[in-house]
Amino acid sequence: MTGPLPGAAPPPAAPPTRAPPPAAPPSRTARPAPLGKTIGHVGLALTVAFAGLALGAGYWQVVRSPDLTADPRNPLVIAAARNVVRGLIVDRDGKTLASNKRDPDTGQPYRVYSDDAFSGVIGYASRQFGTAGLEDTFNAELTGVSNGNPIGDALRKFELDPYDPQKLTLSISSRLQQAAIAGLGDDRGAVVMLDPTTGEVLVLASTPTFDNGAVANPATAEKAFAALRTDKSHPLLNRATQGQYVPGSVFKIVTAIAGLGSGRITPATTFPSQPKAEADGLVVSGFRIHEHPGVPSRSFDLIDATEWSSNIWYALAGLRTGGANLADFAGRMGIGGAIDFDLPTASSQVSGGGSGPGGFADDVELANASYGQAKVLVTPLQMALVASTVANGGVLMRPHLVVATTGRGGTQRVGPSELSRVISPDDAAAIAEAMQGAVESSIGRQFTTGAKVAGVPTAGKSGTAELGGTGAPHSWFIGFAPVDHPRIAIAVIVERGGRGGARAAPLAGDLMTMFFRLNR
Repeated sequence: MTGPLPGAAPPPAAPPTRAPPPAAPPSRTARPAPLGKTIGHVGLALTVAFAGLALGAGYWQVVRSPDLTADPRNPLVIAAARNVVRGLIVDRDGKTLASNKRDPDTGQPYRVYSDDAFSGVIGYASRQFGTAGLEDTFNAELTGVSNGNPIGDALRKFELDPYDPQKLTLSISSRLQQAAIAGLGDDRGAVVMLDPTTGEVLVLASTPTFDNGAVANPATAEKAFAALRTDKSHPLLNRATQGQYVPGSVFKIVTAIAGLGSGRITPATTFPSQPKAEADGLVVSGFRIHEHPGVPSRSFDLIDATEWSSNIWYALAGLRTGGANLADFAGRMGIGGAIDFDLPTASSQVSGGGSGPGGFADDVELANASYGQAKVLVTPLQMALVASTVANGGVLMRPHLVVATTGRGGTQRVGPSELSRVISPDDAAAIAEAMQGAVESSIGRQFTTGAKVAGVPTAGKSGTAELGGTGAPHSWFIGFAPVDHPRIAIAVIVERGGRGGARAAPLAGDLMTMFFRLNR
């Protein structure tokens, strides 16, 4: 039962409902913006957005286009590598080094090579195992995906035939390259010869070589590559660009460059402590550095020290120069970083990366490094650049193998490019004079036997890189000729070849002599 209880008062009546107050007139500020103004704002935002998209597209399609086009992961590059007839590779005289055949079973093209002497330079192009050497570095050009012109590359993608295989013309001389490989013979080693004024590489030899044609041929690729991978002589290692070696006395030229370039030594610098140190050994922080046999106990200047290849003088010169300066000037020639080159290169180093100046742990390491021992490691290409820097008056040119690419649109040439001025012309001339004495003086000839080119002023420095333990040292030589207007610079290493004058110096002399005979 609901309702009021009996006797209860009735509930009060509800108050009357008031009418709502009249609405306020609309505010002028709340009035909607004019339609034209809104469209203008939207248009501006769209313009900014599309401008950003256009800039981004331009960056990736123009600025970054060469990188993306040449990227081996680019599907266009992958497809081209399997189906397109690759461009030829020829030497500086037009001799064909790499060409093509058709697989009789599949009809697909595969690579053939003229001579194993170029295997370390050209590498291989294989359907099974990919690419190496110049076949890898210039894969996009050889398959015709790129010709080095970003705008042309972008437009060709819309053509019926988007591929334009490029012919590569190299600076390599076939006759000099073959002579270098023959000169190294059964030894493991490398030769780098280049024009110091242009950076054009005439020889880039590495032994042992390998049969890159067998790797490229689909019928023999599996067996050939399996044998190469298990070969303990490591023929796939390009020793000229990726072999890291203790340099021995050829590194003294780097110390001379740093000493003169920093102003810490001069060509006339002598050390009063040297005569006693020559006889008893140089004590550095308790470590005794000994001279090699036959060096007289007297003071030397730059020329004497280079002719005699004095470890003591160069150790003292390195200590006076300082680790920071030695590392700095070495770095100006590429030591400590990647060399800008047409093939991958291993990094050279002057120190073990210690906490002292230049990365040296202490003065003992610095003194030993100054004559090419301790933890110094270099590539043959790097030491050829050291010789080239002195030969070219202190200016380092970019080394390169490819001098031209040729396709449907014509030929694009690769000209000389300066990397850096390392030292002054006067300092370079002083070092060149010392290096000439190391080859042509009666003293120097005993260390650089056979390096002299008959009738041509020749400069150089041999090196005997001690490796510790048993076994012969590495045999080194770097040099250039003619001294007054150099046309050629060279670096030679023969692994476990003994003294520098035993193997490397005479091989360098033979190759430089051949160069002048071919280029009279």
